[in-house]
Amino acid sequence: MRIFVTGATGYIGSAVVRELIDAGHKVIGLTRSNNGAAVLKEAGAEVHRGALDDLDRLRSGAAAADGVIHLAFKHDFSDFAGSLTTDLRAVETMGAALEGSGKPFVITAHMNGMASENAAFALAGVRTSVVNLAPSVHGETKAGFVSMLIDIARDKGVSAYIGDGSNRWPAVHRLDAARLFRLALEAAPAGSRLDGVGDEGVPFRDIAGVIGKHLNMPVVSISREEAEAHFGFLGRLAVLDIPRSSVQTQELLGWRPVHPGLIADLEQGHYFNG
Repeated sequence: MRIFVTGATGYIGSAVVRELIDAGHKVIGLTRSNNGAAVLKEAGAEVHRGALDDLDRLRSGAAAADGVIHLAFKHDFSDFAGSLTTDLRAVETMGAALEGSGKPFVITAHMNGMASENAAFALAGVRTSVVNLAPSVHGETKAGFVSMLIDIARDKGVSAYIGDGSNRWPAVHRLDAARLFRLALEAAPAGSRLDGVGDEGVPFRDIAGVIGKHLNMPVVSISREEAEAHFGFLGRLAVLDIPRSSVQTQELLGWRPVHPGLIADLEQGHYFNG
């Protein structure tokens, strides 16, 4: 299959491109930069120039493919509503190019992003599925919320958790997430909501503890009132208890997370190099 992938050079997207190519698919990767084009060519993918708000390019990329995996998102936390609107327009545009074809359309869930999900599920004759990833996606490439927590600890001189730190975060390794996206493309029934979760719930205190150990700094509890000042926008997430299970997704698609869990991944030390 020829698969159009948005966000193809990103943290998760680059792993999805590799997963698809290794499984025998051909990839058309969206990129707006020369560096991104070089990365895609090196991976063996076809380059499709364009950006997330370039609707004509999104339309032509989707129309030329046998399926779409939509991973790109503008992570502008100063205008998150605008980011969600851009995502909705992208979903509507690519979905219109697929409508009536029976082709797979896999999109990524985002906080408060139900408008995009509803638009995708409303498409007629499209095998739509939504992958809801754990908030902590981790792996051998340093990115995501884990890297942000490490940077915050370095800046503040302490590794912090909120209250007793028993609140739990689900997590998933980026390579396990990449395989889930491929399986969703290949086999997810229309209307599927898929949970991309490896660790069902890691206590935030344990995450802070391993960060403090590797950075050789104190691990401290802070109050809810101090959370935003310490963590910035992550303060709203660092306090949440959000355990989730992927049992139904695993049963539906035969997906099994096999890569290291979050704590084991952190203990390998690669997040703390450099």
